Order: sequence, then C-alpha cells, then structure tokens
Amino acid sequence: AGIDVGSQSTDVVIIDENARILAYVVKATGFDGARAAREALNEALRTTGLEQANPACIIATGYGRQRVPGAQRHVTEITCHARGARHLFPNTHTVIDIGGQDSKAISIDQDGRVVDFVMNDKCAAGTGRFLENMSRVLEMDLSAMVEEGLNAPRAARITSMCTVFAESEVISLIHSGEKRSHIIRGLFRAVALRVAPMAKRVGIIPEVTMTGGVAKNRGVVQALEEELHVPINVPEEPQIVGALGAALIACENF
Repeated sequence: AGIDVGSQSTDVVIIDENARILAYVVKATGFDGARAAREALNEALRTTGLEQANPACIIATGYGRQRVPGAQRHVTEITCHARGARHLFPNTHTVIDIGGQDSKAISIDQDGRVVDFVMNDKCAAGTGRFLENMSRVLEMDLSAMVEEGLNAPRAARITSMCTVFAESEVISLIHSGEKRSHIIRGLFRAVALRVAPMAKRVGIIPEVTMTGGVAKNRGVVQALEEELHVPINVPEEPQIVGALGAALIACENF
C-alpha cells in the first residue's frame, strides 16, 4: 500500500505483487492526518475484500508522512510522484504536480531517477487553493468554472501572482463589466504563468505528465499546454499518482 497524506486530501492505493491496482481511496485529510490515513487504508482494504488482512508493506509520502501508522518507510512526494507518473506513462521525463497548497516540477532521467525539481510551497499562487478562493469570489463551483472558462473566446488579463492581490483584480474586473468566462480563462492562464517557469527551470523534456488534483481542471491543463508548447499527459485519476508511486516502492521493498 502507498499512503499519501497531503494538505487537502489523503490518498491510498493498494496494489498486488504484479503492480496491478486493486483499490484506491481519496478522502479529505482534515485536522488529523493519522486518522485520515487509517480510515482511508481501511476503506481501501474493504473495497478489495481484504479488511482482515494487513498490506505486506506500507510506504508513506506527502506532508503528513511521518505520522502514518504502520508505515515501514517515509519517502518524499517528489520521488513518489515521479515514480507513479513514470509507471502510468513510461516515456515521462517531466512531471508537473499541482496540489491543494503547493506545486512542483520534476525532471526524470532515462532510468526514471529524479535529477532535478523545483517546488513552490510558500505561496498559494498556482495551486488548487488559489482556484478555490477565486471560485468563491465568482460564486460558482470549480466544475462549472471549467466548462465556462474553456469556451471563453479570450482571457482577461490578471497580472498579480499573489492570491490576495489577484482576488482584488478579479473583483475590479467584475465591477468593470468584464465577462465572467473571460475572467475564468484569465485565472487558468494565471495558474499556468505561475507554474510554467518552474517547469522551464528543470527543463521541458517530453513526455510531460501532470499529476495532482488540479490536473482534473481541463482549463488549467490547456493553458499550460499553450504556455509550454507541448501536449500534457493526464492520468485517469491524477490525484492518486503520489500514493501509487509509494505503493510501487512498497512492492519493491516487499
């Protein structure tokens, strides 16, 4: 099993000895990461019908990895996201991970080893939290934002990289009569403009794979593709890639 305790969600992936995914669970981390890890693991085991069994090996990753009960090892999310992305898309050389409260760009060599990475964990700009805040300002949920923003003919200009100042810009655009769809597309572009330089710093080597919850936002993925001039792979469930990488390492350890 791989358990990824992040700031927003706790993700668990259970695989067999052939690296086949048997079950996965994504749940809110909340105040107690250790409890979220236990509950998510138990839920995943119930899904497989193995609730009375214990995984042969558990690897923990993410911000709360040190508090995961029963973990044999703690591995950084950089390593786990790289490993999970490479497993899903074997030709991956660049990973862009945008989570709830941080974003990272990772470079992987021909053998799948991490050779460089850049991480933003000091500012909410370019993260899921940034988009959540803006959805509240626009009084709509994130899924509705995606649909409306994708169909916008142009992007409103949002220059600030700071979440607080960007919010003020959005409010000013609303009061000036700017169309909401244009503002939303501008927000997607603002995220891309914050993350793209990180990816360029580690080097854009195709294939590029995007992980983390924000990868579910097609508007942000599209904006990044336009900014980086490369197509981006998106896993079927991008939120579990870190936990999958941890599970693959657990399988090797076992």
